[in-house]
Amino acid sequence: MTNLGTVEGLDTLTRSLARRTPEQLAVLLTRHGEPLARRPAPTQLRELAGALWSYEVLHQLVIHLDHPRLQVLATTARLSQERAARAAPGPAAPAPGADYQSLMAHRLSFAHLASEPVPPEEVYAALGATAAPARTAAESALHALYDDGLAARAEDGAIVVPPRTPQLLAAHDLGPFVAHAPRPAPQTAPALAGRTPTDASLLDEARTATTALAATLERLLASLAAQPAALRKSGGLTIREIKRLAKAAGATEPLTRLLLDLALAADLIALTRTPSGITALPTGAYDDWLTRPPGERLAPVLAAWSALWDVPTHTPFGQTPTALVRGHDRHAPALRHALLATLATVPLGAGAPLPPLTSPDHKPLADLLAAADWHRPLAVTAQPPAEERAAHTLHEAAWLGLLAHGTLTPLGRALLADPHDLDAPLRDLLPPLVEQAHFQADLTAVVPGRPAAALDALLAATADRESEGHAVTWRFTPASVRRALDTGHSADTLLDGLTAASATGGLPQPLDYLIRDTARSHGRMRVLPAACCIRSDDETLVQELAAHHALRTLGLRAVAPTVLVSGRPPAATLEALRAAGYAPALESDTGATTVERPPTHRTKAPVPARDPGARLALAQRLLERTG
Repeated sequence: MTNLGTVEGLDTLTRSLARRTPEQLAVLLTRHGEPLARRPAPTQLRELAGALWSYEVLHQLVIHLDHPRLQVLATTARLSQERAARAAPGPAAPAPGADYQSLMAHRLSFAHLASEPVPPEEVYAALGATAAPARTAAESALHALYDDGLAARAEDGAIVVPPRTPQLLAAHDLGPFVAHAPRPAPQTAPALAGRTPTDASLLDEARTATTALAATLERLLASLAAQPAALRKSGGLTIREIKRLAKAAGATEPLTRLLLDLALAADLIALTRTPSGITALPTGAYDDWLTRPPGERLAPVLAAWSALWDVPTHTPFGQTPTALVRGHDRHAPALRHALLATLATVPLGAGAPLPPLTSPDHKPLADLLAAADWHRPLAVTAQPPAEERAAHTLHEAAWLGLLAHGTLTPLGRALLADPHDLDAPLRDLLPPLVEQAHFQADLTAVVPGRPAAALDALLAATADRESEGHAVTWRFTPASVRRALDTGHSADTLLDGLTAASATGGLPQPLDYLIRDTARSHGRMRVLPAACCIRSDDETLVQELAAHHALRTLGLRAVAPTVLVSGRPPAATLEALRAAGYAPALESDTGATTVERPPTHRTKAPVPARDPGARLALAQRLLERTG
């Protein structure tokens, strides 16, 4: 048989692609979407074949191969080159001490790049997989390589593989062929203090984690909308900004960094350049995100985690923890898949507890990593520091509700099966948003669940959030009601809005009195934007302000019985008056009351969302041009 060069190998792959239906070809394009997106879109099947077998794309695809597929690919490539070398021997190897040019010429010689089709039986024999179950596993792996476009079937049934494969895999010792994934040794989990974990407790853990995650993410994005975060000139958020956002979200700093990177990957926030530097702020998609049910909010965030080129909570030794830096860890998605796939085999009650991140000893993960190696041999222990990266990945999975009691939750299994089909499991975990609140006589409002966006905005404008959990509690105070009045509400609009949001259809009398009393005193004085003046029809109140000890820094002086002049600008004067317990209102130069609204910030997503049908349309065009 004559040598089959690279050109003939691509012809074989092109013919193989041409035999697929548009739907099958679209699945291939979707599966390899990320590495193919780094190259120009193909206009012919021949170009797609060249892209699939290019060194750059192969370099990314082999990371996501499990042990059987990698063994079949590597063994076929080795046998292919051996057959090509026997058919057309290349130049002799350079003598020891040869110059660099001679070494490279030999390295890139025909013998190193040529390939021959290999009969499947030769591959199975070389793997020691001539009998079941190893034979069955090897055949399944070969068909998976055909489906992925990493191998093609010649006319006589022989296997053709990319000629650059040996260069990619030569440095890796894959060991003997193992047909089935090993399982980690059973462990005893002391997490429930002697109680055996159950399916119900596993579901409860996932529900608790996802509920807390949804609330934390909501507060984090709301904080960014009110005050965008500035990035360092060298990239990434400063520690000060991370601490501010973590406090606003009520989360730890590692969790805050994780959520920021996931929100960026899900296009909920974007980085935009301003005259003062680069800032991070929500995109227009954030407003649409707020209107969705809780499950639909988390779905794109979890999908982003599965494909993220980074382990956000892991900071290599000597580096400063930060967020919103483009990740370069192309092995991270494969590491996640390997760990989740291994944990999916762990029975409930036999999983090991997570080691603390503060502990330098990650040896308890050795057994788990050894089993995970089978699922992604090039992405787990082959990439140091494997134990640290795995520990942080597992803690991230627990925070996201994917892992509990040393095994996968139903949500974790759904993510492992298809990261883009999470609506159903999330709908089971997160109940619908609550539209109404229970108002109490102690001036609190209780929302038994996650409040809808309109209810949350109303309560945030009129009350202070007091507690989180399965129910959210808000407390009304004179200051919180004044805050609502400052934004343009009146007593009547507040009472009408709260009554409509009441689960009982009415409000307790103490809350009614609080709102009306606060509104009665609100605006009795006016702050003028004239650098600035304070006016009030109450002359006694004006005299009281002029003599108030806490307001001396304003330099108040009376210019009329009802007018005071302040030496500070309007914003500072308003702040000082409110701090002293008064309730001023801001007035414009026309005499109208100015409505104070908290600032909100938005930017555009960096690129428009990809059309879900784009890959099917591309597949149809490629097949039509071939025909």
